[in-house]
Amino acid sequence: MAIDNIFGIASTAMNAQLVRMNTTASNLANAGTVAESEAKAYKAKRPVFAAIMDETMKTAGANFVGGVKVDGIMDDKAINPKVHDPGNPKADVDGFVYNSNVNEVSEMVEMMSASRSYQNNVEVVNTARELLMKTLDVLKS
Repeated sequence: MAIDNIFGIASTAMNAQLVRMNTTASNLANAGTVAESEAKAYKAKRPVFAAIMDETMKTAGANFVGGVKVDGIMDDKAINPKVHDPGNPKADVDGFVYNSNVNEVSEMVEMMSASRSYQNNVEVVNTARELLMKTLDVLKS
């Protein structure tokens, strides 16, 4: 495996974790929103990742076999809670509003996990860089 593959694979992983953190931030920002129907209520977003296993799976943004790519962003299938709040301006004719289906606790766990995965890939890049620098020092001698 060439040294540029290490940097490339780690960069695809860091990009994927950034997408994961962005979707988590979006979910947390919309956690307290309400809507007049379940169809209009905010649905939490989940990124879907795919491993790049062969040359045919490479894309412009993830072009290293062994890396990861973002296959898409899907809506969470959890139901949106229905709350009786007749005083809310968004209440339906029966006095109900529909909350987002975001669970703040699981979103915080998701954010910590994405952050840790990102940090791990930064460590991969730093270690590869250090090894490359040591190799160059040996070649100078």
